[in-house]
Amino acid sequence: MNFRTIITAAALLMASASAFAEDVGVAVTVVVMQLDGTPIPTAVIRHPLEAERHRVNTATGEWTESVLYMQDGSEFIFEKGTELELEISAPGYVNQKIRYIVRKRKNRIPVILQAMEIEDDDDEFDGPVIQFGRDKPID
Repeated sequence: MNFRTIITAAALLMASASAFAEDVGVAVTVVVMQLDGTPIPTAVIRHPLEAERHRVNTATGEWTESVLYMQDGSEFIFEKGTELELEISAPGYVNQKIRYIVRKRKNRIPVILQAMEIEDDDDEFDGPVIQFGRDKPID
């Protein structure tokens, strides 16, 4: 085979792969960030009926998908007009639920998570008492 034949075959393969990817569903991108616009690298996204959590890209805070796989084995394909419900969470931030109607193109959803207000007061709480090897404390 010559070089031109290999290039043509590779181009046809890439075209068929992109056509297949378009048939699966409409791509939806969720961007998880803080109030100042910096991405949250530890954020996860999940559908309420799905068992698996999806991590965002740690550099950009983005997650892109066009289909989800539910617990019963069915596929939830993102199509135009589909109402999408997602739960977004990250350690140290308040969880957020969003609803979004999928459009034909440009499905980019910015989500801003607010940081939790955690008081660091060591005087009030010493931690739980753990008894090793006993059900009842010794009298």
